[in-house]
Amino acid sequence: MTVKKQRPPSLAAVHADLGDYVDDSAGNLELIRRRQAHLGGSMLFYHDPVKIVKGEGIWLFDQHGKKYLDCYNNVASVGHCNPFVIEAMATQASLLNTHTRYLHDTVVDYAEQLAATFPGDLEVCLFVCSGTEANELAMRIARAVTGNIGAVVIEYAYHGNSTLISEMSTMGSRVENRPDHVVAIEPPNAYRGPYRASDDAIKESLGQKYADLADPAIETLKEKGLGTAAFMCDTMFDSQGGLEAPRDYFQLVYEKIRAAGGLCIADEVQPGFARTGRMWGFENYDVVPDIVTLGKPMGNGYPIAGVVTTRDIMERFSKSAYYFNTFGGNPVAAAAGKAVLDEIQNTDMTNHVSQTGTYLRSRLEQLSEKHKIIGNVHGLGLYQAVDLVLDRASREPAAELASQIPDAMKAAGILIGLSGRHGNVLKIRPPLVFDQDNVDQLVDSLDRVLGQLS
Repeated sequence: MTVKKQRPPSLAAVHADLGDYVDDSAGNLELIRRRQAHLGGSMLFYHDPVKIVKGEGIWLFDQHGKKYLDCYNNVASVGHCNPFVIEAMATQASLLNTHTRYLHDTVVDYAEQLAATFPGDLEVCLFVCSGTEANELAMRIARAVTGNIGAVVIEYAYHGNSTLISEMSTMGSRVENRPDHVVAIEPPNAYRGPYRASDDAIKESLGQKYADLADPAIETLKEKGLGTAAFMCDTMFDSQGGLEAPRDYFQLVYEKIRAAGGLCIADEVQPGFARTGRMWGFENYDVVPDIVTLGKPMGNGYPIAGVVTTRDIMERFSKSAYYFNTFGGNPVAAAAGKAVLDEIQNTDMTNHVSQTGTYLRSRLEQLSEKHKIIGNVHGLGLYQAVDLVLDRASREPAAELASQIPDAMKAAGILIGLSGRHGNVLKIRPPLVFDQDNVDQLVDSLDRVLGQLS
């Protein structure tokens, strides 16, 4: 299918409601045009957007009853329309839903259960409604506690859409347009970045090489008189293409940030709640952040997010400010969150994700032996990424071909996405109930699609 104008590479098969990217032959054109007339700023997947009317476990269904294997959605992390989560939400909604300025057992029970999953002194929870709010609050805390203003972030990051957090989301901004308080450093991309695992001379020092990039960022903020309030990083590097950092990377960066007087914020909106095969993404790197932010999968689709920090940091913040949120952590949200956490713990979800993720990785690596367009496979648990290249030697991104794959896979009954600053990385991020049979269906279909397109 042709499109009316070229998308930016980073958007690939995604377009905005107010754009003009949809072909006139799209299957749901009337609904698309109605949506474009009255919805602004949101996004639609695929060149020919699909209309989803039902979800069940790992499956999504369109208005014609066509069944899609969902390999993309991380919001319904314990399965679409999970019956245990729905029952918990419905039961609580039938009794009471109000703000958190009244005492309620479920809210406190959930906070205790959630806090118990964290290492170190991370034990105080603040509930909000979205990942954006969580990251905004985390930065507010960091600035109040440290007395500094500046933020060190990763190049091509995404953390949310409030004013401050959109400034820290470097995915859509030019360096010259960024405010003085935001400095970005290159992500630890050992395949495509400035320091590569293929270089034997530096292979053992990759973590140090990438961590050292934080030094000039810290110095820049110091020279501007802003200081370093925090280093914020998505420990799965979703928008950069789902990377695996060198094992010592976060330890080394955290040391530098703390030495500069800043706090370390782990954005766990994407990797949290067992996605990587560990409960929290940062646990893969043997670090304990000062602040952790939570979102997307926390309520399996019900709006709930959170900030978890230490009692010392929270007490220091409370001396100069206070925080409340009308809807954040309301009884229904807490019931949903507790049901999700129960599902993860009662089904040993972290172990399931670890095993299924290992199998998925092995199948994708086998596929790379057959298709030269696959330059590299990387990721953790049930977030695996496939970097597509025109040539393995030059590693030139195969962005144009990659932009066709989500639609081709959709036609085959499988939903996947794209990531990376070049728009050439296939993003495989299914609900956590994904199993080995689902892996086989996905990889076999991808094998056929790659053969057809390349």
